Amino acid sequence: MIGIIDYGMGNLRSVENALKKLNSEALISDDENALGQCEKIILPGVGAFGDCMANLKDSHLDTFVQKCIDTGKPLLGICVGMQMLFEKSEEKGIHEGLGYFKGRIKRLETDLPVPQIGWNELVLKDHPLKKKLSEVPYVYYVHSYHAADYDEKDLAGYSFYGDVKVPGLFVRGHVMAAQFHPEKSAEDGLKILDYFLKEPAMKMSTQNDKE
Repeated sequence: MIGIIDYGMGNLRSVENALKKLNSEALISDDENALGQCEKIILPGVGAFGDCMANLKDSHLDTFVQKCIDTGKPLLGICVGMQMLFEKSEEKGIHEGLGYFKGRIKRLETDLPVPQIGWNELVLKDHPLKKKLSEVPYVYYVHSYHAADYDEKDLAGYSFYGDVKVPGLFVRGHVMAAQFHPEKSAEDGLKILDYFLKEPAMKMSTQNDKE
């Protein structure tokens, strides 16, 4: 069973439907005890960073996410769910995040339209997903902010929006985080979700192996 955290700020049904295509049973819930019984957890997010963090805290689910991080339960953050795993965001003021990944969330600075909405090539670094996706994988983004000042060892894949390097996929230990929407990214998106579902330890990063 895969738990999808319901804190009032995510595209829950889209994620659930993608999991169904992979023949994986999902539980959408705001109940910590029920989610705690799930094998892996997905933290979605749509909207402003500050609102998402406030809702997560008001639901007391921030402590559940932290517990997942501390105990090694595999966790996938999507879009703002990814951003909340960083130290802070500069969206509409300064807001503290969950702090699992080093870095901050800043606004896209480009002459292109913001938000970035649509398909973009995902450039993968050297890790197992590179062999599992298309030769030139494309994923679907909807965002106005992106990660900055991150640890390069945590970065698994990125895209370019004009001249801006947009970090698309982070992985460290048992935690995976996607700025794009894998549930809306066709076959390659499903393959990314499938990898999250099937990898027992979720160690797509080589950081721990090198140290």
